[in-house]
Amino acid sequence: MIAMQISAPGRPLERVERPVARPGVGELLIEVAACGVCRTDLHVLDGEIAACYPIIPGHEIVGRVAAIGPKVAGFMPGQRVGVPWLGHTCGQCPYCRAGRENLCDAPLFTGATRDGGYASHAVADARYCFSLPERFSDVEAAPLLCAGLIGWRALRLAGPAPVIGLYGFGAAAHILVQIATHQGRTVHAFTRKGDEEGQAFARSLGCAWAGASCERPPEPLDAALIFAPVGALIPFALRTVRKGGRVVCAGIHMSDIPSFPYADLWEERQIVSVANLTREDGTSFFELVENIRLRTVTESFRLEDANEALQSLRGGKVKGAAVLIP
Repeated sequence: MIAMQISAPGRPLERVERPVARPGVGELLIEVAACGVCRTDLHVLDGEIAACYPIIPGHEIVGRVAAIGPKVAGFMPGQRVGVPWLGHTCGQCPYCRAGRENLCDAPLFTGATRDGGYASHAVADARYCFSLPERFSDVEAAPLLCAGLIGWRALRLAGPAPVIGLYGFGAAAHILVQIATHQGRTVHAFTRKGDEEGQAFARSLGCAWAGASCERPPEPLDAALIFAPVGALIPFALRTVRKGGRVVCAGIHMSDIPSFPYADLWEERQIVSVANLTREDGTSFFELVENIRLRTVTESFRLEDANEALQSLRGGKVKGAAVLIP
């Protein structure tokens, strides 16, 4: 197999060759057809979140089952599956027993603490793999495995909020706006100042308004969802939500939050974070997108061009989601 590997934090990915692994007990060997490029991959590359190096990143994996390990049921050779960020949980800690496996005390994360999908092949715990709606191609489906799933969990944490704002209009937001408008919500988008192309993109997907992150939307928000890893956005977002409103921080890493007046938080406004996902998030999300009009906007790169894809993402040059193809 070939893969693009991070040998140590801060170093460019390197092309490596390895023998194709055999799946162990409870595992699947997957021939990778596409793997999405996520901002979390940049955090792994930069050493900003916990990871085991050397590591093959990538946690938006779409592929076909090439081999099945012992004690695996429900999968067939050639079946298409998706592999998300959550790669394993202990099943025994208080969080797992309470149905909150996203907060497991001993998890494994695809592309961070177990090898991921920037490769021609990947091994995954079968219990954490999903069947994917057939109406999406491999490339179209890849962003659903994280941008879609984390966006979905963030939207659920926002509650029934009829008017929402999305800060950072990238891979997750461009999927989420389509779901939110399908649900009858009004969506406003916030981008970097001067990003007129990004604002036009947001409006083309159903946003009622799009502007800079420092601007006020035309109406108060019931909830604001922050996807950009910029802590300074939280005070801005707090000032846009109405009394009792909620600010949902959907990233795995964020720069420090600057101080702000207590008055901006008062009147029962809330700040909450999203941590990982549960398998139930996945099953409910894929049931939803199976039955609504939703499209993912993607830009494809060769696997060997993974460094270029990551730098394009870092520079805000990707419209929608970047996807690697082995």
